Amino acid sequence: MMEDVRTQSLKAKHAALESQINDEARRPHPDETRVHDLKRKKLKIKDELQKMAVH
Repeated sequence: MMEDVRTQSLKAKHAALESQINDEARRPHPDETRVHDLKRKKLKIKDELQKMAVH
């Protein structure tokens, strides 16, 4: 049960980061450093979700 809560939380964070990336990319002059940082955070969450799926 606790793992389901954690999984849902990570999925919500992943979706929020995707939204932030899209918002930044739509700006006239996107901050590439911010986009890179957001993508790195999103990838870290994706990796954690995959590890949880394996266990």
